Amino acid sequence: MKKNVAGNTSLFDYEGKPSLAKSIPLGIQHVLAMIVGNVTPSIMVAAATGMTMDERTLLVQTGLLIAGIATFMQLFAFKQIGARLPVIMGISFSYIPVLLAIGSEYGIAAIFGAQLIGSLAAVIMGFFIKPIRKYFPPIVAGTVVLTIGLSLYPIGVNYMAGGIGSPTYGSLLNWLVAIIVLATVLICNNYGKGIFKLASILVGILAGYLLALPLGMVDFTPLASADWVALPKPFHFGIEFYPTAAISMVVMYVVNAIQSVGDFSSTTVGGFNREVTDAELAGGIKSYGLSSAIASMIGALPTATYSQNVGIVASTKVVARRVFAIAASIVIVAGLIPKFGAFMTTIPYAVLGGATISVFGMITMTGIKLITQEEMSNRNMSIVGLSVALGMGITQVPAALANFPDWFMMVFGRSPVVIATLMALFLNVVIPKKSLEEEQKERESLDEQELIKSS
Repeated sequence: MKKNVAGNTSLFDYEGKPSLAKSIPLGIQHVLAMIVGNVTPSIMVAAATGMTMDERTLLVQTGLLIAGIATFMQLFAFKQIGARLPVIMGISFSYIPVLLAIGSEYGIAAIFGAQLIGSLAAVIMGFFIKPIRKYFPPIVAGTVVLTIGLSLYPIGVNYMAGGIGSPTYGSLLNWLVAIIVLATVLICNNYGKGIFKLASILVGILAGYLLALPLGMVDFTPLASADWVALPKPFHFGIEFYPTAAISMVVMYVVNAIQSVGDFSSTTVGGFNREVTDAELAGGIKSYGLSSAIASMIGALPTATYSQNVGIVASTKVVARRVFAIAASIVIVAGLIPKFGAFMTTIPYAVLGGATISVFGMITMTGIKLITQEEMSNRNMSIVGLSVALGMGITQVPAALANFPDWFMMVFGRSPVVIATLMALFLNVVIPKKSLEEEQKERESLDEQELIKSS
């Protein structure tokens, strides 16, 4: 990165200080790209854990607040904590399968306890990222991401139907609204330009919301009780520790730390035309873990780098830190305004489902893209096939583990991501590495031996 010099107003220099007239619109662009992804996981977890309307608003509010704080931590590194790269942080969908499993079994306080332990594991991992990376090649990381995407589909479909427990669940009206939202997202994403393409999910939600209003699907009750300004309430939801929940979250934090390596790498390649350094990776992962630890204390869900914002960096080449600081500031201000958080909770589930199902699809395709970076040898197909089969299969048939101890069921029977991750790691180590060419030669050799025996 270039050192800052007097008069440096470049948008394409990390230390550049472009005018506010240029920086603010670009910062807002990043906010629009991340805001829905940041809010939706909080709404999902709040619904699954039976929170009151006020608690849902608070969870959304703290999620916005920690997103801004986590982004600032990455932008302004301190004591080797932070990547000093133009990235946007926010609440991650990747944790949803495990969060819902923990929340349904033990409650929201257990989520934050497991999150705290998992985040500390991520901080420790930051110190050893260089030697650990070799255990997470694209075939392993891709298998995990693929499983995350597949495991989110039932959630997306249930939301499109109106949300489990809703008196209108499965109604034609819910499906109509959800399909219109999905169509809007697809049109903007494939035919739109500029902000309509970059914020296609937001545009889809706005269209769905406007459609849902006259249909009587929007409940403004949460807005009435929400304050205009409020500070976070540390430990408001409590914090409890369960070993089985903690183990699941440690696995997820390790997985997401490796996944963030891809985002940091894409940022430096796309924005600076260079590879990411070990120091940037270590600082970025330490900061990711520390920000999630802070999140667990103020009542916010785990954070991660946002790939959609990495995509904006790669396409625009705008890397000036001021732009990203403005985006983080906007998100923090939104997090201090409960009215905004309450408004976000009024979005009907059918609207959220129509928008997020495409996100879940993209997560799945990202996993496939990672997997296909490596050749599809028998070895690699075995790793992917067995890991996904066991991960998805066991969790879809929970009765299969009925005779196992409760702790085993909690760790391995609730989230397919945990099983798929452990299986992919194990198989990658124990199955000998062979290329397609080597496998072909082995087959030819066996064929020759069979011919000799038969003759």
